[in-house]
Amino acid sequence: MTTTTGTQADPVELLSPHLIADPFGEYARLREQAPVLTGTLMGGPPMWLVSRYADVRRLLTDPRFVNNPASVPGAAPRDRFTIMKKLNIPTDLVDYLADKIFEIDGADHRRLRKLASRAFTARRVAGLRPRIEEITAALLDRMEEAGRDGTPVDLMEAFSYPLPITVICELIGIDEADRPQWHDWGSVLSTPMAHVERLPAVFRDSIGQLLDIIARRRAEPRDDLISAFIQAQEDDGDRLSDREMVSLVFTMVIAGHETTTYLLGNAVLALLEDRDQLALLREDPSRWTQAVNELMRLGPAQFGQPRYPVEDVELGGVTIPKGDPIVPLLLSGNTDPRKYEDPLRLDVTRDTGHAHLGFGQGAHYCLGAPLALLEAEVALNALFTRFPGLSLAVAREEVPWTLRPGFTRAERIPLTLG
Repeated sequence: MTTTTGTQADPVELLSPHLIADPFGEYARLREQAPVLTGTLMGGPPMWLVSRYADVRRLLTDPRFVNNPASVPGAAPRDRFTIMKKLNIPTDLVDYLADKIFEIDGADHRRLRKLASRAFTARRVAGLRPRIEEITAALLDRMEEAGRDGTPVDLMEAFSYPLPITVICELIGIDEADRPQWHDWGSVLSTPMAHVERLPAVFRDSIGQLLDIIARRRAEPRDDLISAFIQAQEDDGDRLSDREMVSLVFTMVIAGHETTTYLLGNAVLALLEDRDQLALLREDPSRWTQAVNELMRLGPAQFGQPRYPVEDVELGGVTIPKGDPIVPLLLSGNTDPRKYEDPLRLDVTRDTGHAHLGFGQGAHYCLGAPLALLEAEVALNALFTRFPGLSLAVAREEVPWTLRPGFTRAERIPLTLG
């Protein structure tokens, strides 16, 4: 691919210290520099980056951009397992990991998405509210006990992580005793380059556990998603293979808690920094539903996975050659002043709706978005109601802010409950 747009001196490294330290400011600079730039991820091959809202949305919704480079007509054969082999993943496991639902296109994607959507129908998600409220209350009880004498409590460890992992594991069918193990595995898999030596064992153990659960549910079905997948497989064996089932469940467990975990952490930081907006929510709790979408607009989703044009496509005044990777800069689009007035300002009365890019758009729009929004609404309302004196236990600049591929987030958020 071409390595410059004509207005850009050097490719943008998506995990650069500048973006980690100041993603909003850095994206504002890049967005005005050029609508389409070039970049790299962890020093990999060059790729295009699209920065402005209208162009990002078009990239996500135009069917000429696909998620799998093999879907590009005439694409050269490629080894689907190159990255897995570099990470020393055993060859008997890679087939379970190669075709995640967000990495496939066309009929196969529609088939798997239809099956996965059984977990996230409006009726089923709405029916989860009482259980989410129950889990939230139990976690807040534990936080209150831990912080009773003024001891700081880490929001991420005590609340932001255990809520969504409990909900998604219950929904899918992973037993309570196994969830702490998924916490550890999720930490490794969300930052793979920092845990390269552990990856082979983590993949083997997690896939082995899923295969074991599938075998148990075949013998004794329950009211969970794995049992529903097994029933679909038995009704029509061509609809879902065991390999696809493991890949689908694996993806849902990991992706099904990450976004909500980071959203909760970032939202608490944002609201503690802007007490006027928090006061509006306390005055009128009905605003929480709208506020959560506004909070999601401002993070944690930073960029999405590459798309590939099936033909030469003009985007943002640049012709993207057929087959070239192009990455949607979601956070940049979500803070584009061409779309949002005063875009860096948190405004819980802003009618953000579902037009923001935090959950993507188009055919690959996040299936779990309704669940993530419900969890965040319930959790944030309950947290700030239970602890009206909630505050940071350290200066804001001492909160460790980091970036893992695709997400801007806080690693730890020590709080004093007040």
